[in-house]
Amino acid sequence: MNRQGVGYLIVTKSDLVADYIPEMDKDLAHIQVSVTSTDDAISKRIEPGAPLPEARIKAVERLFKAGFDVQLRLSPYIPENVDTGRINAVECDKMLVEFLRVNSFILKLFPVDLSEYSLKQGNYRHLPLERKKRLLAGFTGKEITVCEDVAEHYAFWRDHFNPNREDCCNLKGVDNGKRVSADETRRPCAV
Repeated sequence: MNRQGVGYLIVTKSDLVADYIPEMDKDLAHIQVSVTSTDDAISKRIEPGAPLPEARIKAVERLFKAGFDVQLRLSPYIPENVDTGRINAVECDKMLVEFLRVNSFILKLFPVDLSEYSLKQGNYRHLPLERKKRLLAGFTGKEITVCEDVAEHYAFWRDHFNPNREDCCNLKGVDNGKRVSADETRRPCAV
């Protein structure tokens, strides 16, 4: 992809992505490293095969310091599992948030207080938009993008919050795999 000038997005829960810095092209690579919890004990329980959160955060910081378009991805974002102060201290300038959506299967993996998840759409329960806005207000120092599947919420984030209304992944300079300037149209991310 580097040789052909094709842009690529890497979404991972692994810290090993930072070991590939020499193989990636800073103009083409876009990297999102997911963190579901900032607590090692919780992470071991809900993501037993994934590296611990601190290792993933260090990978984000290595990539950022090396000049890559990297985002810390809270996916799914479960507020009670995330230390906002720790996330604010991560050395990177972009973050993508994907709020937890709950059904009976998810509830087995992520026991949460369902009284908070009062909005029902499809087969899922979601946090209300106002609650999501209050939660995001605690994050500082980063450009935040919200990836959303509740139709009304998606429209709000797109129209009033996300830095790039055409791309919920907030990728810099990529359109259909071709290099483009920041002010040219970009292909939207699938939601």
